[in-house]
Amino acid sequence: MREILKLFSSQLVVADGFVELVALLGLILSVSVALARNVGRTHHALQEQLVQVRELSEAQIAQERREAELRLEQEHERAQLAALEAENRRTAAELEEARQLQLSLLPSTLPKFEGLSIAAFMRPATEVGGDYYDFANGNDGSLTIAIGDATGHGLRAGSLVTATKSLFVAYADENDLGRMLSLTTRALKQLRLHRLYMALTVAKVDGGRLRIASAGMPPAFIYRSETKEIDEIVIRAMPLGSVVTFPYAEVDVALGPGDVVLLMSDGFPERMNAEREMPGFERAREVLAALGHLSAEEILDGFVRDGDDWAGDAPQNDDVTFVVVKVEAER
Repeated sequence: MREILKLFSSQLVVADGFVELVALLGLILSVSVALARNVGRTHHALQEQLVQVRELSEAQIAQERREAELRLEQEHERAQLAALEAENRRTAAELEEARQLQLSLLPSTLPKFEGLSIAAFMRPATEVGGDYYDFANGNDGSLTIAIGDATGHGLRAGSLVTATKSLFVAYADENDLGRMLSLTTRALKQLRLHRLYMALTVAKVDGGRLRIASAGMPPAFIYRSETKEIDEIVIRAMPLGSVVTFPYAEVDVALGPGDVVLLMSDGFPERMNAEREMPGFERAREVLAALGHLSAEEILDGFVRDGDDWAGDAPQNDDVTFVVVKVEAER
C-alpha cells in the first residue's frame, strides 16, 4: 500500500512538471504572439508614418518649388515692368520732341494781309498729328494758303508733314497752283515714304480773286455775304505722293466784301460722337451759314465749339484743322 502511494505521488510530481512545462510553453507562445502582433502593428504604424512623412516632404518640396517659381515670375514681371516704363518714358520724350517740332512748323503768327481777316486752328488727335496749315506772302502781293492732312498719325505722319512744309516754302511763289502740286507730289514720291500720302489744298488770294487747287482734301466752302448762301468748291484729285503724273488743276472764283472762305481737314465732318455718328459736310455748311456774318475769329471759335458739342464725351478720333479767311466789308 505504501508503495502504491509512493508511486502515485511520483506520478503526480511528473504530471505537475508537465503541466508547468505546458503552461510555460503556452505563456511563451502567448507572449511571442503578442510580441509579433505588437511588432506588426508597430511596423504598420511606422510604414504609415513614413508614408505621411514622404507625402509631407513632397508637398513641402512642391510648395517650395511653387514659391520659388512665383518669386522668379514676380521678379521677371518687375523687370519687364521696369523695362516697359523706361521704354514708355523714352517714347513719350520722343513724341514730345516730335510734337514740338510739328508745332514749330506751323506759323507762329497769322499773316497781315490788307483787306482780309484770317484765323487758323489745329488740334491733333494724338501727340503727333498729320494735319498742317501754312501761309506765305508772295512777291506778287498775293497770299498763298496751304492746308493738308497726312495719312495716319504719329511719327510717320509727322515726317510727311515736315517734308510738305519744306516743299511749300520752296514752291509758294509758283503762280500755277496745279504745277505747284505736281512738283510737290514728284518730290514726295522721290523720298520713298512707302504708302504715306499727303492730301493738300493750296489757294491764292489776290485782289478780289480766289484761285484754289486740291489734292484729295475736303471741299472748300464760301459764304456769300450778299445772298447768305454757301458755295461749295469740290475738286476731286489724288493725294500727293501717290500718282506722279496726275493732272492737278485749279479753280478761279471771285470774292466780294463780307465773303468768307472756309478750308478744313476731314476732322470736323468725320468727328464721331458716342453713338459713332458723324456730322458730315452738311453740318459744316449749316454752321458756316449761321456764323458767316461774324468775324473770322468768331467763325473759327464757333466751329471748334460746335465740333466739341457734337462729340460730347467721345474722344477726338482725328486731327481737326480750320483756316478761315474773311474779306473785309469795307474793302
